[in-house]
Amino acid sequence: MAEADGEPDRVVVDRSEGFGERLLGVLLDRAHEMPPQLIAPLIAEEVGIVGGRDVSILLQDYEQLMLVPLPGRRLWVGEPQPIDASPAGAAFLRAAAVEVAQADGVRMYLPLLDGSDQVGVLALTLDTVDDDDRRLLRRLAGLVADMLVTKNGYTDEFFKARRLVPMTTAAEIQWSLLPPLTMSTPQVEVAGILEPAYQVAGDSFDYALNGDVLHVAVIDAMGHGLDAAVMATVAIGAYRHSRRSGIALAETYAFMDTAIADQFGPEQFVTAHMMELNVASGRLRWVNAGHPAPLLIRDHDVVQQLKGPTTLPVGFGGEQPRISEQLLRRGDRVLFFTDGLVEEHLAGGEQFGEEQLIDVVARVGRAEVGLRSTVRALSHTLKRERGGATSDDATLFLVEWRGGSADHLATASWDDGRSAPQRSGGNPGTTDSAYR
Repeated sequence: MAEADGEPDRVVVDRSEGFGERLLGVLLDRAHEMPPQLIAPLIAEEVGIVGGRDVSILLQDYEQLMLVPLPGRRLWVGEPQPIDASPAGAAFLRAAAVEVAQADGVRMYLPLLDGSDQVGVLALTLDTVDDDDRRLLRRLAGLVADMLVTKNGYTDEFFKARRLVPMTTAAEIQWSLLPPLTMSTPQVEVAGILEPAYQVAGDSFDYALNGDVLHVAVIDAMGHGLDAAVMATVAIGAYRHSRRSGIALAETYAFMDTAIADQFGPEQFVTAHMMELNVASGRLRWVNAGHPAPLLIRDHDVVQQLKGPTTLPVGFGGEQPRISEQLLRRGDRVLFFTDGLVEEHLAGGEQFGEEQLIDVVARVGRAEVGLRSTVRALSHTLKRERGGATSDDATLFLVEWRGGSADHLATASWDDGRSAPQRSGGNPGTTDSAYR
């Protein structure tokens, strides 16, 4: 690797706690009105003040296979690093700093976390590292992540750096719709993934945590290409509008159904799952509009397919749907997925099927730690198991309920003011008073 402009390293002045606080404050003040293209040089300059050199900012590519260096003056730019086989990838997957001893010092790889959303990795080299350095660099990495996310809305540079192959217009639309791929709180964590990342068209998902209720939608618009992407855009827009307007779950289906039918006519449709999880009580409610049944995962094993009444896909004018319900136990995971995962035909004409999916879910779940790593590994493993075939979009969305406090559990209720309803079937879940 070579430094972009050949400027000399900054001399180490001070790395005390007080100096570190001042440094972070100066960085934040300078970044406030700085144009996006100068953010990377600013980061490299400030890292140099604390003795850091060979600074790289590595961003996750859309396929979640590589960490791609962000180009920029004063940054060191090398080859993309594989997430599954590099120190940078280890820091990314573990969301923890990785240190590698080198002849000229210590190479530090620090995860760039914007809240719980993983942005990428900050890499730099120091002569020596002590606990004060680690503390300062951890805070610096958090500030850098916030800066990248903020400036991302004003430039295309970060988007372009993350693309390793050309992206279709339909995929461009779909990625612009998505919320952060991950969210983590003490009570609940979610993670989602789309494939094929650079050609996805009709699949999408959306979520929001409003008070004690997590709202989720996973959709699959019929067809391929731009037409499917446009239909998915309308479906997600209608879902968000109904959710933000306080419309109840069953009526949300009707609102989306009308939007699709009015815009695209009676021959077009969108399959969907709409879900609400009370994160205080663990009570899950959902509407299934033509999707495969979600999987309930407990201690890494699929213990139940959450089957229940289904309604017609969105756009076909189905009757008011019946709501399915399930009480979760602390640590339970629920996997929502689109039919592209199970309907892919392998060589010889055999369909991949839900039984093979269940086997892979258990195998990957035992091997991975953390929800985001599990979803990513599950998607890539399933693609390999299907012979690398992705003739249709395939989406995974995984929810883990971690449990609510005793006070929350005693008073949990739904947003409409009713008591939490009784579950319609299956084994009763249990709750726990402590966070995981």
